[in-house]
Amino acid sequence: MSKAASAIPEGMHTVTPHIVVKDVPAAIAYYEKIFGAREVLRMPAPDGSLVMHAEIEIGDSRIMMAEEMPDFGNTSPLILGGTAVSLHLYVADVDATYEAAVAAGAQGVNPPADMFWGDRFGRIVDPFGHSWGLAKHLRTPSMEEMMEGMKAAMGAAPEPA
Repeated sequence: MSKAASAIPEGMHTVTPHIVVKDVPAAIAYYEKIFGAREVLRMPAPDGSLVMHAEIEIGDSRIMMAEEMPDFGNTSPLILGGTAVSLHLYVADVDATYEAAVAAGAQGVNPPADMFWGDRFGRIVDPFGHSWGLAKHLRTPSMEEMMEGMKAAMGAAPEPA
């Protein structure tokens, strides 16, 4: 007899990214190498020609993946010419992760820098077209400090105190 299901399966969070990639096995290998991902599940198509569904874990978070299949509505950022979504990933060493990602084929978008909101942050687009914000939390500034930092970053002079 099966046990009653929870609304959220074990190992999942309330929101779980589900990305579409061209070549799921290559994407899994890339995410394992660069982000320390761990493969949790891989479901091949009945004929074995591609991976219909896969799941990886990075830290305490799971990401679902599906193979690019435009005829079924699964389109990757490579087909769409970009993405409006970015995955935000906290890592122990932003600079090393950024450099490793770029060396392994990612496009460097924003090199790592200390940001006004308290994180060291950089951004890449992986070889599969997905945008990743790479961050390490350094400090927790007050809202006032963040607003002043944002004004300075955007080129506006801070208001006098």
